[in-house]
Amino acid sequence: MAKLLSINNYHYRRGGSDVVYLEHAALMEEMNWENAFFSMHHPKNIESEWSPYFVDEIEFGHTYSLAEKISMVSKVIYSFEAQKKLRLLMQRYQPDIAHLHCIYHHLSPSIIPELAKAGVPVVMTAHDLKIACPAYKMLNEGGICERCKDGSFLNVIKHRCVRGSMGASAVVAVESMLHYRLKTYRKHVSKVVVPSRFFMEKFIEWGWPREKFTHIPNYVDATRFTPAYQPGDYFLFFGRLAPEKGVNTLIRAAHAAGVTLKLAGTGPEQAMLHALVLELKSDVEFLGYQSGEALHALIRGARAIVLPSEWYENAPMSILESYAFGKPVIGANIGGIPEMIVEGETGWQFESRNVAELSAVLSQVQAMTDDALAALGKAARAMVESRFNRAAYVQATLTMYAELGVKT
Repeated sequence: MAKLLSINNYHYRRGGSDVVYLEHAALMEEMNWENAFFSMHHPKNIESEWSPYFVDEIEFGHTYSLAEKISMVSKVIYSFEAQKKLRLLMQRYQPDIAHLHCIYHHLSPSIIPELAKAGVPVVMTAHDLKIACPAYKMLNEGGICERCKDGSFLNVIKHRCVRGSMGASAVVAVESMLHYRLKTYRKHVSKVVVPSRFFMEKFIEWGWPREKFTHIPNYVDATRFTPAYQPGDYFLFFGRLAPEKGVNTLIRAAHAAGVTLKLAGTGPEQAMLHALVLELKSDVEFLGYQSGEALHALIRGARAIVLPSEWYENAPMSILESYAFGKPVIGANIGGIPEMIVEGETGWQFESRNVAELSAVLSQVQAMTDDALAALGKAARAMVESRFNRAAYVQATLTMYAELGVKT
């Protein structure tokens, strides 16, 4: 029986990458693999027999003493604690392969050479652009940013790319410079899984060798989703209300098109967006954070789902989930989004940040007949079933593991 070690900062469903981490491990267990976890302690963690090996919690929003801040900064850059606890775990559990998800800042890249030293092949899923961009989004307050492409990570400090903070940006810049010089990722990571081809090409553009990457698209189990092809009378955005999500652009476009918009989510732009809606007197409803069946009912009741992103999205699960519910998607043509939308068949694309173009698409979809929209919803569902399915994900993963010498 093959043995997998799954590694991620958080051991609960905090965000999309954490969901992939947990579901990937569960999927491999269903394939009769053994699995162990390595993560960080957190009050919301799912109970695990492996938690005694987890590292101490680091949360950047918390209040810390000066001594705690110094300790935290050192762990972000290079965590000896994470190395020690990982060694202890591997004394009990000898994995055939380790699959990393998001590890920087909390576990730190220092664990990667520790795995390599133990002879464990290392696979890492690139949920974001961190192995190229220190700030992991190629985004700052000025918009898309690729200034660090030449390896000069001082740009992170100069432009305060991490939360607009000089201090946080400096810590991340030092961490990135250290592991760039040590070649932590390039030397010790066997394969990088990229859910979108866009990410793979972007990494190659930044100097990574093509052979380092394996493209494995995300998937959803469509059997868990009951589709509702009948279109509703509103457009829906669900996700974080953050600048890079483009909700400001969406509100302005929906106002210009005269359509009803519902927003499910919370985030740092919430107050500003409320003010914008009051100023425009728009037909926009803020629903707050939604999850589970409440969110599913909102998706099933929508006319179409809108993803107005203004940053390099990877391969949004929100598109696949919307398709599984039988809903077409209107998406910005940025990052990996265009790979997932067949124009006029499963949805529509528009130029990112372009209010007029998005408004025109919203008006077009609003004017379509219910039968025409239902046909797109059915095509979207069929696309998930044929291209973004569990069987394809499993086969691609097992093939990659086998190529790294793991007997599957």
